[in-house]
Amino acid sequence: MLLVRGDREFLVEPGEEMGTDLGVLEVPEDVEPGTTIETHLDEAFRVRRLRGPDLFHHFERTGAPMVPRDVGLVIGETGISRGDRVLDTGTGTGVLTALMARAGASVVTYERDPEFAEVARENMRLGGVADDVDVRTGDLTDSVGELEPSSFDVVTLDTGDAPDVVEHVPELLVEGGFLAVYSPFVESTREVVAAAREADLSEIRTRETIQREMQFDDRGSRPSTAPVGHTGYLTLARNE
Repeated sequence: MLLVRGDREFLVEPGEEMGTDLGVLEVPEDVEPGTTIETHLDEAFRVRRLRGPDLFHHFERTGAPMVPRDVGLVIGETGISRGDRVLDTGTGTGVLTALMARAGASVVTYERDPEFAEVARENMRLGGVADDVDVRTGDLTDSVGELEPSSFDVVTLDTGDAPDVVEHVPELLVEGGFLAVYSPFVESTREVVAAAREADLSEIRTRETIQREMQFDDRGSRPSTAPVGHTGYLTLARNE
């Protein structure tokens, strides 16, 4: 649950007691979203259910997680939905992993760093998808032989060795399944595209992800003059 007061948010468990500068909060075991609870100093907080976009702000981080707009592109472009089986590597904080599971998919995800993997497991519990996500510690390229061929609807990669993984994608995806690779640099994106062509994947395309906020004031309306919101490159391909 989230306890919200203005622009302040506190992540709590039902039954938890938490101290704040506005007083001590005692969260009832049966607390419901939409109710109000007060600290011992009579300061009120609204109770809000944790939703997908909140995970980006409240997951424990082990690096820079994929931002919500890019998660939306991955899910929208691949059509991830209930009943799909997704293979993911480069778990990190696990924002993409959790949101794919919340969309209804069953996810197997690989994280090389044992400490990062443990944090990701706790984040999956926090996100309410621990039963739908199998966080495995290790390198996917070392475990390809252990995976059942043609058993995944989507493969998502957010890792430096993505080009090496792409060569195995045709044997892992079902016919018509999708590959989505998120890369921070043009150089690695070029290598991913080359590997996808070598693997004879189809419908290969890459998009730069950019988003600008709008400003509205008394003088008029225009895009923000803040730096352009580039976050990375998304390469998509299909197994035919």
